[in-house]
Amino acid sequence: MTTASRWYRLSQNPAFVECLAILHGARNGFLYGAKVRFAHALVMSILFGKGRYQDRMRGILRATWQHATGLAKVAIVYKSVLLLFKKANGGKQRSIDSFIAGLVGGYLVFGEKNGINEQIVLYGAGRALATLVPRTTTVLHSNKRPSSAPSSAVQLLSPDPFYFSLFSALAWGSIMWSFENRPHVIQPGMFNSMTEIYHDSNGLIDWRWSSWRAS
Repeated sequence: MTTASRWYRLSQNPAFVECLAILHGARNGFLYGAKVRFAHALVMSILFGKGRYQDRMRGILRATWQHATGLAKVAIVYKSVLLLFKKANGGKQRSIDSFIAGLVGGYLVFGEKNGINEQIVLYGAGRALATLVPRTTTVLHSNKRPSSAPSSAVQLLSPDPFYFSLFSALAWGSIMWSFENRPHVIQPGMFNSMTEIYHDSNGLIDWRWSSWRAS
């Protein structure tokens, strides 16, 4: 029997399905993180990078590795904690378990303050805050889930346009006020991009192509 055959038989064994799901989650997290971060880092390096191309490429690969491994690790922690809770509660999953598992994963994996972690956490916080916006009954699309899930089809609802407008206005008004009056609290990456857009664009501009290349 080949190694591939053994692995397939192992993956089909009900006794190991839940444990292998942890590895599968880590794999998916790694691939997703690599795909998203590599493209983002590559574009940012081309548009705003300085220095030798070799150094830029090292930075791209370093950021990609950190993002990918971070998502892989948090998937391992999250799914492991969920599995432990499930086993401890007689095979039942409680609603609070996902919060605690996410809490542990966020603390252990993304608790270290660095550029990549900060971006991920801020993105997640923004997404979490956006969930508070009241929803309409307009269905964006139907997200099919496995039959073992609580619901075989989840309907994702679009934010209510009015409340989303208020949310967007408050969010952008707050960040712009902070940028102008309390810039020290702004995340560095966002501060740099906002400075280039809103402050460095002030005054006289040299429209010659050579000045654009130099910048």
